[in-house]
Amino acid sequence: MNGALDHGLWPWVALILFGFLPSEIWRVVSIFISRGLDERSPVLVWVRAVATALLAGVVAKLLLTPSGALAAIPLMGRLGAMAAGLSVFFLTRKSVFAAVLFAEAVLISVGYWAG
Repeated sequence: MNGALDHGLWPWVALILFGFLPSEIWRVVSIFISRGLDERSPVLVWVRAVATALLAGVVAKLLLTPSGALAAIPLMGRLGAMAAGLSVFFLTRKSVFAAVLFAEAVLISVGYWAG
């Protein structure tokens, strides 16, 4: 067989077929299902609360028990970067982009000076 899959494209095809499409299908389906739902309904408020709690758990795990390169940054540096990001979040009228960008800059600079 002398097709496109023999020339190194198979990993990309597999990534699209088994990684991207199954996830994307559910996103499209959720758009159609969520039409007409009141975002203040008790079910959606609960879903938002669960999602927020899960995200807070992941952030806490990354801060308190990091792995990889993040483990090289001292705890006070990680907590300081989080505090800096939160302060920028509230100072910029809740801009997640600005907060993440600033917290990343603080984290990188702490890592540079600590290492």
